[in-house]
Amino acid sequence: MPARLLAGALAGTLAGALAAGPLLARPAAAGQKAAIFPVELLDPGVVGGRKARPDESRKLALVTDELKTALAKQAEIEPVDTAPQSAEIAKQAPLYKCEGCAAPIAKTLGADLAVTGYVERGSNQIFNLFVTIADAESGKVVRAGQVVIRADTDDTWAHAMRWVVKNRLLAEPLPGKS
Repeated sequence: MPARLLAGALAGTLAGALAAGPLLARPAAAGQKAAIFPVELLDPGVVGGRKARPDESRKLALVTDELKTALAKQAEIEPVDTAPQSAEIAKQAPLYKCEGCAAPIAKTLGADLAVTGYVERGSNQIFNLFVTIADAESGKVVRAGQVVIRADTDDTWAHAMRWVVKNRLLAEPLPGKS
């Protein structure tokens, strides 16, 4: 191919790519639905686990809400209601130990993604927050993130969730539907 034709073809391709740029800037996950399961508690200091205390349950609900809000705002992901599968969720709980059981539950709910999370208690003031996003069809993890929480307040827990969503889960666009 003569150099002149090659240069013209390349210029046309670049012009087309630049024109499509604003369309490609939209998050790939936009319009996807996600089953965002309640964030759970892992206390490794207690053999067999334990139920969350009322103050911990409140904070877990707070970070679950932060997760739903952040994914909806930043990635245009629509949360689906997980209540219709509450019996199955309770049966499989804790989801962080069920080896991929969240994806089929999410698929049953009509979601494209399964989002799970848990807080691991390290001490009275140090916690680790883990969040995983998996494809509901395949169960393959598409994104995961973790952050350390160094204080036991509502503000630090909420900030930690916002941080992990922004800097780990959505640092790059999520894969879209193909």
